[in-house]
Amino acid sequence: MQEAETSEELLIKQHRKEKKDLQGKIQSMKNAVPKNDKKRRKQLTEEITKLEADLSERHEEELRQLKSTSDIKVEEEVVNGVETLNVESEEQEEVKQPRVTKAQKRRDKKAEQEKERDKRIAEAEVLNLQGMRHQESLKLTQKLALRKLQIKEISSDGHCMYRAIEDQLLQRSQPGLTMSVKELRSRTAEHMRSNTDDFLPFLTNATSGDTFTTNEFEKYCSDVEHTAAWGGQLELRALNHILHLPIEVIQADSPEMKIGEEYVGEAIMLVYMRHAYGLGEHYNSVEQLKSPASGEDS
Repeated sequence: MQEAETSEELLIKQHRKEKKDLQGKIQSMKNAVPKNDKKRRKQLTEEITKLEADLSERHEEELRQLKSTSDIKVEEEVVNGVETLNVESEEQEEVKQPRVTKAQKRRDKKAEQEKERDKRIAEAEVLNLQGMRHQESLKLTQKLALRKLQIKEISSDGHCMYRAIEDQLLQRSQPGLTMSVKELRSRTAEHMRSNTDDFLPFLTNATSGDTFTTNEFEKYCSDVEHTAAWGGQLELRALNHILHLPIEVIQADSPEMKIGEEYVGEAIMLVYMRHAYGLGEHYNSVEQLKSPASGEDS
């Protein structure tokens, strides 16, 4: 018969699980930040260091408290002159749990990641309500109102720039112009690979500062195509050539950035928000300004 685990063994097992969960969370955070973004990489490193230090400190404190409690129990037994059995509570007895399938584990992990992301966004919303995010939002609202436009929110999942462009194309309802996020990413990576000289000089290794090697550039393009890597000006330049349309990016504290003015046609309009969420920048789409009272276009 298998012996019941002691309180210390159970606590150590719990600590191992928490460390494993933290590593999974850290990996997700790393995947969400482009390798060539030095500023966000530095912020991410600091955040990861703090998370690991906090967890380690908590684990040490929990072990000290457990040892202290155990020492007190031993002293009481000696004083009373009574030999007692250290019986664990029923909650600590081994209970056979139904075997969790790999698919269920993946679903649970995805749900936990989404829950954590929503929590970080909610915390950022509270912190920034009267701060930089709030001021940025007010400035953008005023700028767009002058053009009878308003922000159309796009989800923050690493694909925001591509989703915003996808939305802009859908609003036009022009045959042959609609593209999914997957197609936009694939076409962007393909264009960058085919025009290496136009993009490689602008990509540098975050550690060494050297221009990307051929292998690093291919890895970058592969991330553009197959992951949720955030998009920026290089990807916008590629998309501008792919769609043969100008792209205009509206910002709160800077003049509008226009890309591809050599192309004619109605510009794709994006809103760039530097302080949108705690983890960094964000792109939104725009739509016609609606009346607050009726919800109709003004």
